Amino acid sequence: MNEQFLAVIETLDLKFQQLLAMPPVRYSSLPRKLPSRAIYLFSESSLPLYVGRTNHLRERLRGHCIPGSTHYSATFAFRIAREATGMNRATYAPAVSRPNLVTNPVFGHAFTDAKLRVAEMDIRFVEETDRVKQALLEIYAATVLSTPYNDFENH
Repeated sequence: MNEQFLAVIETLDLKFQQLLAMPPVRYSSLPRKLPSRAIYLFSESSLPLYVGRTNHLRERLRGHCIPGSTHYSATFAFRIAREATGMNRATYAPAVSRPNLVTNPVFGHAFTDAKLRVAEMDIRFVEETDRVKQALLEIYAATVLSTPYNDFENH
């Protein structure tokens, strides 16, 4: 394996362990001081559900958690709503496109419920400023934790 890449890979587990060691917080009680560039983990009843990465942690968590967030910013809640309604298949057909799904009364209600649910989940985070390490750490954490809402599909 390439030595430079191997050196990056070898740093991942330490950051991952720091992520897991962080006492969980809720969106409503986020600390005043947060890192900007970070990996974050949403869990429910100690079950890891979703790992994300961001360059603006507070704003990104807000996007996941507030009821007025759109399908662009509340992507985790959108996936939960897809599962809850059985509307799992991504498509470009206008009737079931993301913007139209949120106007569907059944899906719209499930999406709002999902955002409220996400806001009550446990959140952990760890700072990672290096963009390559941040991307790899997201994949590493999602893989090790088998988070069901990370799919890494291309769209």
